[in-house]
Formats: sequence, C-alpha cells, structure tokens
Amino acid sequence: MGFKINWDAMGIGASLACAIHCALLPLIMTSLPVFGINIIENKGFEYFMIFLAFAVGAYALSHGYRKHHRSFVPIILFSVGILFLFAKEIWHDYSIILLIPAVTFIVWGHYYNFRLCRAAGHPNTTTIE
Repeated sequence: MGFKINWDAMGIGASLACAIHCALLPLIMTSLPVFGINIIENKGFEYFMIFLAFAVGAYALSHGYRKHHRSFVPIILFSVGILFLFAKEIWHDYSIILLIPAVTFIVWGHYYNFRLCRAAGHPNTTTIE
C-alpha cells in the first residue's frame, strides 16, 4: 500500500510555518540571548528557511507544471512571494509590511497550482512505497 504526499499542501504548510516563524519568533524567543542562543538576527538561519521554502515550493510547482497543467501562473505567483521574502531580509525596517504579501503570493501560487491540478483530474500527489 502506497503513501501519498500532496506537495502543494506541503508547500502551503511550509509557507504558513515560515509566516508563523517570522511573526512569533521575535515575541517568543526574546529570552534566548540569556542562554547564549541568537536565532533572531541570524542571517544564515533566515536564508536557510527561505531556501527551504523555495525548494519545497519549486518541486511542488514544477511537478504540477510538467505533469498536469502547463501554466506558468502558479510559478510566477510563487516567485513574486519568494522575492518579497528576500526583500524582507534586505529591508528589515519593512519586514512585516513585506511579509504579508510574501506569504500571500506563496500560498496563492500553491493554491492556484492545486486548483489547476484538480481541474486536470490530478490531485498533485506522489505515491511513496
């Protein structure tokens, strides 16, 4: 019996986890410097999270594009969201203002890909055995 992974759902989950991370980490983790841990201003960690979201999302969208619908719209929406995430890292003063459209475009791209795959008769899942 195979196990199915819905890559769009995984991408949406990763995007939402990123949004929660960006919104709550400063509130919850402000006591970490007391213990000698500094994740909040760690550029490497932030870029790692963006590249992880990009890798999962790019795989999900490329799978949907190649196998199901051949539409560039989800890829464009997702790419705009990723660009907003990078902009958030460059211009920290506007991080919350840039985070909202970033997550919106990323989730919108995954949702649109999911809808196109469903319209083509495919749930955009991969069977793992």
